[in-house]
Amino acid sequence: MNISRGFMVMGAVYLVVGILFGAYMGGSGDHTLAPVHAHINLLGFTLMTVFGVGYRLIPGLAEGILPRAHFWLHQAGALFLLLGLTLLMTGQVPEATIGPVFPVLEGTILLGAILWLVAVLRRT
Repeated sequence: MNISRGFMVMGAVYLVVGILFGAYMGGSGDHTLAPVHAHINLLGFTLMTVFGVGYRLIPGLAEGILPRAHFWLHQAGALFLLLGLTLLMTGQVPEATIGPVFPVLEGTILLGAILWLVAVLRRT
């Protein structure tokens, strides 16, 4: 698996989703899901693009199992966090039900970020 390409492709997917989401909110006048839109752009497009560029530009950074673990932790954490936040913000799932899941998902993203940190410290 090419980690750089994986992050860049997923970043581009989230960019398109974020733009469509923003256009929908602007057109409908309903900005209830603005926090979801912000998370799509930051966790999805921005971070994944930065990770993709980093893995491409820093020799050796993409070697080993850490980058693959980082990729999958970030993918799972971001996707399910965004879905959970959407369910919460639309009132489809009460906060008491979904609230306890958020720390697990945030921890998944944090663990991926720690793996990124370790890789950067080892290779730069």
